[in-house]
Amino acid sequence: MSKIVVITGAGAGIGRATAEEFARNGYQVALISRDPERLDHAASELSSKHGVRTLAIPTDVADAQAVDAAASRVEQTLGAIDVWVNVAMATVFAPVSLLTAEEIERGTNVTYLGQVHGMMAALARMRTRNRGTIVNVGSALGYRSVPLQSIYCGAKFAIRGFTNALRSEILHDRLKIHLTMVDLPAVNTPQFDWSANRMGYCARPVAPVYQPEVAARAIFYAATHRRRQLWVGFSTAKAILADRVAPALIDRYLARSGYSGQLTEDPVPPGAPSNLFQPVSGDYGAHGRFDSEARERSWSMFVDRHRPALLGVLGASAVAIAVAAVARRRDAPR
Repeated sequence: MSKIVVITGAGAGIGRATAEEFARNGYQVALISRDPERLDHAASELSSKHGVRTLAIPTDVADAQAVDAAASRVEQTLGAIDVWVNVAMATVFAPVSLLTAEEIERGTNVTYLGQVHGMMAALARMRTRNRGTIVNVGSALGYRSVPLQSIYCGAKFAIRGFTNALRSEILHDRLKIHLTMVDLPAVNTPQFDWSANRMGYCARPVAPVYQPEVAARAIFYAATHRRRQLWVGFSTAKAILADRVAPALIDRYLARSGYSGQLTEDPVPPGAPSNLFQPVSGDYGAHGRFDSEARERSWSMFVDRHRPALLGVLGASAVAIAVAAVARRRDAPR
């Protein structure tokens, strides 16, 4: 019997690419997002393309009761949930001085509490069976904040804290539930076109940019391997490690370049959509408008996924080098 995965934020972007990846690997897929039409289209496309059962459940992840009800509907319709993936997010591109309390609360409720609600709904059901996997999608910005994204950065920091606390509780209770976190770099998704923006110029991901399929493959890998967490992209590792070494220096660097690195020279068009409080209609798909520069592979993920083989090669090489060195010593004139 095929396994069942629930993916939040599955209507577009990373969530949609992740739904595609799980369906391609034979999973039955429950898709959670706000826009019913886009969600139905995504579910229908996955079902016809991969021959798997799908279930579209329009849900606002900021609503804890709605998320729990969605989880119950999945189990009643498809069966026991094997994997739950938390992807949904919402934000505003603006300095703190231009944000409202309502915007901060809403962005936090979706991006942070949305993952908390997903963890709680999944955990409540997985505990009874003592099995299952929960994947939380984090970010390099959950370790190193950048200007103009205080809502998103704050939420990602909070997700990391909640996840680590829950992981210790799972270990304390000796549960066979796997909780993992995938920290992502900048990804080419539609969020840069539909996130609220107060800057006057269109937002963009900070280079280097990766395609959503890179994130999706990492999420699937994390869900099917016993890894505590994954850092995707060398840019993620560099951001995290640099902040540990020289945080004050990074503060100043971002003060100089953090604005320009996140904005294009194109003015925000009049009436540009914002999905903070209401979903934006239309079939946006997984990709944003940065296909021309987005990378389709992550070497850091390649290394992580093939770690045993690479360690074996390195070990064999080290042995060969040592043997050659010993042989040279023996053959050297005395």
